[in-house]
Amino acid sequence: MIPFLDLKKINAPFEQEFKNKFDSFLAEGWFVLGEEVQLFEAEYAQYCGTTHCVGTANGLDALRLIFEGYKILEQLQEGDEVLVASNTYIATIIAIKQAGLIPVLVEASLLTYNFDFEDLEHKITLKTKVVLPTHLYGKLTDMERINAFAKAYNLFVITDCAQSHGAKDVKGNRSGSLADASAHSFYPTKNLGALGDAGAITTDNESLAQVVKKYRNYGFKERYVAEYAGVNSRLDELQAAFLRIKLRELDIQNQKRREIAIQYLSKIDNKHILLPQLDKEENHVWHLFVIRSVYRDQLQTHLQNQGIGTNIHYPVPPHKQEALSEYNMQSFPVCQQLHNEVLSIPLSPALSEENVEEIITALNNFRC
Repeated sequence: MIPFLDLKKINAPFEQEFKNKFDSFLAEGWFVLGEEVQLFEAEYAQYCGTTHCVGTANGLDALRLIFEGYKILEQLQEGDEVLVASNTYIATIIAIKQAGLIPVLVEASLLTYNFDFEDLEHKITLKTKVVLPTHLYGKLTDMERINAFAKAYNLFVITDCAQSHGAKDVKGNRSGSLADASAHSFYPTKNLGALGDAGAITTDNESLAQVVKKYRNYGFKERYVAEYAGVNSRLDELQAAFLRIKLRELDIQNQKRREIAIQYLSKIDNKHILLPQLDKEENHVWHLFVIRSVYRDQLQTHLQNQGIGTNIHYPVPPHKQEALSEYNMQSFPVCQQLHNEVLSIPLSPALSEENVEEIITALNNFRC
């Protein structure tokens, strides 16, 4: 059996370092917002190429805290509209709603799985204040075009980088540095995954960084003195320690993902399977390798019968979710097509060469 994702095997190379770090963590006795959080924030900011990183409890909170920070700075207000991809993960949209802002869903592109730029233009209103691209599956949105669009309409650019740790644009700039502010998730399945929930914000905006640093800790400007009515969304000290260990290997792990992706792209050959499009210049980090097929369900069953795990990212689009009933009557045919056809196959640094060849063979042998 080849599982879709074997987290135990992915984390096995770090096991002894994790244990050693836990022992020192326990001995030191500083469990919340200590040295490990400070060091991770400094190291991750340097890695991303930003001046600030603020750790948070998870990726959803990271995104929400960016919005709350801009509201405190009086640069956003409740009721402002945020342009967001219709095929993103629902947490992106929930964060917008929790901050009192209005998500405006934008149709997806069949080629990039990111924004359809024509529809993006059509969705602009006088209330639009933010454009929020998600670097879905590890592939960067065209940020040069996004930033030009935002400049033309005087919008903030806030990016969801939950799936793009380490990705670079053609100039070598990393995904967390290409916007006014970026939200990161370190959920265990991510390319840079903690051993529990964790998140972060990266930005070059000094004022925003200082506000969200207070806001994540009840709004305290000093101990027990609150400047804002904030939240409890602190990056866990132990998770920060684990993330520091894994950050050192992130580029190596991403390169292993690319090598597997290249094999998939060159060796999978089946008329019933559509492979992802890849620009030779882009630095895709392959958080997920997502294929498409009009026979998706049969293909998934075929792979399951071959002992190969798969997943669907995502089976129900946001505009069809019960929790977002106000969007249920809206139409996004491309988004719906993607949700009907996408299938994620195993791709991780833990896959062996034999695993990869077995997956390729199973896909090439699929008949319907």
